[in-house]
Amino acid sequence: MSKRGKKYMAAVKAVGEGPKKPGEAIAAAKKAAYAKFDETVELHLLTAADPRHADQQLREVATLPHGTGKKVRVMVFAEGEGARAARDSGADYVIDEATTKRIEEGWSDFEVAIATPDMMGKIGRLGRFLGRKGLMPNPRTGTVVQAQDLPRAISEAKKGRVELKMDKTSIIHAPIGKLSFEEKALMENLTSVVSTINRAKPSGVKGAFLKSATLTTTMGPGIRLDLPALQELQVE
Repeated sequence: MSKRGKKYMAAVKAVGEGPKKPGEAIAAAKKAAYAKFDETVELHLLTAADPRHADQQLREVATLPHGTGKKVRVMVFAEGEGARAARDSGADYVIDEATTKRIEEGWSDFEVAIATPDMMGKIGRLGRFLGRKGLMPNPRTGTVVQAQDLPRAISEAKKGRVELKMDKTSIIHAPIGKLSFEEKALMENLTSVVSTINRAKPSGVKGAFLKSATLTTTMGPGIRLDLPALQELQVE
């Protein structure tokens, strides 16, 4: 096992021991930062779910009011009025034959793909290209919408959204912004993620859904969160 560097160990000391309330944890993460780049702030939640069972899986999307700190490029699969609405609403790309061919050749320079229901059958052949990159539109993640809802969906995607799902070890990993964000902005993004997860507790999980929570940054140490205080967060 590699030895931790002096800066990391200093950050561990600065963070201190014991669980912290969400606001305290965010402040501690900013105080302990030492990297020379704008680190991502991440939330890691250990759940009591068994992802092998369908009724214990979680897959939702949380809208981050202050975004992720990254530019989000949006591809829209729509025709006619939907395509015009998508262009007017700021979509970076709207599907056409040339773009379809580029996707089949491996191009995927976009972060979110949105489609109208009538296009799903037509883009089925692109599933093997988009699916393996997590870009296939899906009603469960709010990326299959009616044409009249495209402006809203595009706006939300541009603002920033994070897909929430468990890995094989029952942990949910979610970025909530950049370390350069103001503490209030990080807190509001965190609140949106926690509220979404609280509402989406799988029906197959009995009792408490969350077992532990940790806030961390790209290079920084993990900061244990006070679970009751975290679960009290709710979007008003």
